[in-house]
Amino acid sequence: MAGLIKAWVHGWALSRGVGIPVAEPDGYRLDVGRPGHRVRYVLSDAGSVESRARSLTEPGTWLKVSASREEVEKTVPPSWEVGPPEYLMSAPLAMRPVMAAPEPYRAELVGDGVVTDVVVRAPDGSRAATGRVAIAGGTAVIDQVVTEPEHQRRGLGRFVMRRLDEVAVAAGADRAVLVATEQGRALYLTLGWTVAAEITAAHLPEKN
Repeated sequence: MAGLIKAWVHGWALSRGVGIPVAEPDGYRLDVGRPGHRVRYVLSDAGSVESRARSLTEPGTWLKVSASREEVEKTVPPSWEVGPPEYLMSAPLAMRPVMAAPEPYRAELVGDGVVTDVVVRAPDGSRAATGRVAIAGGTAVIDQVVTEPEHQRRGLGRFVMRRLDEVAVAAGADRAVLVATEQGRALYLTLGWTVAAEITAAHLPEKN
């Protein structure tokens, strides 16, 4: 579990263009530095959630905890907003035949070999679906997989995941990890991914 969390944290930092994660006794700190998301703490379990939540008072602070929503919600003060359940998932990677985009869509790769985007375009050139992979060591971290509402249920999410796998294998990765929403988990389970842990986010919102 610790290895999966470490890979995900470092890959997420690469994907989002933030600084190198800083190891702490209970997990990692990432200095994100963006409105509404100034700093993120990724905690390996719920053991330090209460002390963290009570000592961290700056709006825009996030906790990402390897624990159930119920565990986190009963521990943090009322000033913290707790998100819905998410899932740390993993899957082995293996070379497979290259997959073509479903008609009438076309796909392109954009990136530098460390972070690569799969972009699926509709016939009018607009983005229909996207996904990103960042390579952290020998692990591929999948991030920001989105299918636009008007293009859903056409196999584009499955195609994007397959292409991201191909990119990762070509880069030398042998395992992939991601954090999925409830909706995303359903798709990834059909693609051979397994759930390693429940993940819960909580944050102190910034005032407008």
